[in-house]
Amino acid sequence: MAGGGAVVWGDLVPGTPSWYLWADVVGGALACVGLWLCRRWPVAASLVVIALSVPAAAASVAAGIAALVAALYRRPPAAVAVGVAWVAATLVRFAWRPPGLAPYPVWALVGVLFGGAITGWGILARTRRELLASLAERARRAEADQRLRAEEARRSERLGIAREMHDVLAHRLSLLAVHAGALEFNAGARPDEVAEAAGVIRTSAHQALQELRAVISVLRESPSAELPLTGLASLVEESRRAGMRIELDENDVRFADLPEATRRTAYRVVQEGLTNARKHAPGRPVTVVVSGAAGGELTVEVRNPLPAGREAAAELATTGGGAGLAGLEERVSLAGGRLERGSTDGGGFRLTARLPWPRERPHE
Repeated sequence: MAGGGAVVWGDLVPGTPSWYLWADVVGGALACVGLWLCRRWPVAASLVVIALSVPAAAASVAAGIAALVAALYRRPPAAVAVGVAWVAATLVRFAWRPPGLAPYPVWALVGVLFGGAITGWGILARTRRELLASLAERARRAEADQRLRAEEARRSERLGIAREMHDVLAHRLSLLAVHAGALEFNAGARPDEVAEAAGVIRTSAHQALQELRAVISVLRESPSAELPLTGLASLVEESRRAGMRIELDENDVRFADLPEATRRTAYRVVQEGLTNARKHAPGRPVTVVVSGAAGGELTVEVRNPLPAGREAAAELATTGGGAGLAGLEERVSLAGGRLERGSTDGGGFRLTARLPWPRERPHE
């Protein structure tokens, strides 16, 4: 108020009535009260304060602050409009009550420059504040996206571990179940046959533990890395030793010539097919057919007849209700292929995977 009072006393010319002095002071006080409302209604309250500054010179300082508040909290068009109103009110006041010491054009130029400085300063400060808020929001979103990506990576790693452990353990444990079942139901077996079966069980359990340990160690080092695989012949031979009757026809397809993703997926398809055959069709013959050529697609088919009364198992496999087939379908899809499963015309079950086979093996 000291500045406003100085303006009042400087503006008053000799002979000004005392009541006008008090009216000027009251107008300045009302303008100061109006400043409290400028934060809530920047444009409307600022225009009222600026209007009070025309008859009351004591309100001129408050009018300048009101114009600054409008520029700080409203968009540039509204801020410029309030700034123009402040300049217009100042020019009218200077014309009505000349300050003296300089001609009117000089004071008019000072008012225009001062009004432009106030409005520009407010717009610049508002823009800077919005920029900082935008950067802070962007940083917050980037941090949230980073957390989501990290969570997705952990989820992908967990799914990879679960899928690999299922592929490895389901095959090994089904072999153990077959040999243990043979011991349980063959009570009259000779001691050498019991010893042989027990040896096979021990070997399979040891291999299962070794593969499980290898899966965990490899995936811990690199979630995308997986165990090296042997050919389909060794996989089929393991199942044959468990008593399965399997016919393997590779049609001159060399397993080692396949791309890494195609080779691994084909191996898992055959492994899952043999595991399901042991569970749902024990004792029935299984046919594994591999065909295709580079530049086209690789077809891997595992089929077997079902025993009488196993229609439910066929339906389960057809609808994909098993976790193994669901994971296998996802694996085949990620490899760029498609998985087909269902009943055959002869009442059996067929599992077919069609995988891309590029002409040249990609560099990995």
